[in-house]
Amino acid sequence: MTHRLWSCLALAACLPAPAQASGVIRGVLQASVSADAPAAADPYPGRAGSLPGNHGVPHGRPEDAVVWVEHVSPAADSAAATLARNAAAPKLAQKNQSFVPRVLPIATGTTVDFPNFDPIFHNVFSLSPIKRFDLGKYPRGQSRRITFGKTGLVNVFCDIHSNMAAFILVLPHHVFTQPDGAGRFALPPLPHGRYLLRVWHPDLPTLEREVEVPANGDVTVDLAY
Repeated sequence: MTHRLWSCLALAACLPAPAQASGVIRGVLQASVSADAPAAADPYPGRAGSLPGNHGVPHGRPEDAVVWVEHVSPAADSAAATLARNAAAPKLAQKNQSFVPRVLPIATGTTVDFPNFDPIFHNVFSLSPIKRFDLGKYPRGQSRRITFGKTGLVNVFCDIHSNMAAFILVLPHHVFTQPDGAGRFALPPLPHGRYLLRVWHPDLPTLEREVEVPANGDVTVDLAY
């Protein structure tokens, strides 16, 4: 091997690897919103521990869905994690005697804050095997936090108000999103390849679709229940 060839190989080794082409999976999820779920009857109406009014939550809203793909590359996960770090820290708030948002998707290892914005006490707990916890009762202006280290679904409740329920879906990576109120969604960029797209919803069946991300450009996937 000549000295010239060795020099070329050494130079190539020092150069950065070419950027891998990527595309975005985007689309619209169509779902039918049902009437408010009936709020549990309060045996002590007007008590200081409850807020007036009906605190039922509409079911079937597209924004309660979680859209993600399985088996992403470490590079794609790292890029999506960078985007997540630039966004607001995840919170599951207690507001108007409800959990807001109703559904919170996170990646493993994420810490979630649970602030109380109501003028009454709340309690936050879960008996889910993925993460069992009880944050106790605390008033407005206080918050608690929990780190979630295992994948799976965590059901969250308040032991003071039986109408309050939420869902934390812990995923193995950061390539996920939630639709907006019109059902529009867009995942973080992914390298060219074939992926299994999944949609989870607390009120509706799970959807799956195989999707090919092209070498250049995005792909549109419309989904409907």
